[in-house]
Amino acid sequence: MNPIVWLLYNIANAYFWVILAAVVMSWLIAFNVVNLNNDFVRQVYRLLNRLTEPLLAPIRRLLPDLGGIDISPVILLFALQFVQYLIVYYGSMLTYSAP
Repeated sequence: MNPIVWLLYNIANAYFWVILAAVVMSWLIAFNVVNLNNDFVRQVYRLLNRLTEPLLAPIRRLLPDLGGIDISPVILLFALQFVQYLIVYYGSMLTYSAP
């Protein structure tokens, strides 16, 4: 596999897990399992928001109001899976030949 394709695929895969962590963290806060008064929890929450909001905010602007349901992470996860598929599909077409 081409090293650049490998790197892009792994970055997309890591971001997939960051999105899932942000979703789980938001659920834990919403159901009052963890509290934002804890400094560590607040720092992790801010980090996850800073990593995910740049891609989730435009999706939220395009979606209609669904009440209290936010499906933007689901749409982003599907899009990320599609990008990973494209990386693997078109990356396999690239051949890496050593000089």
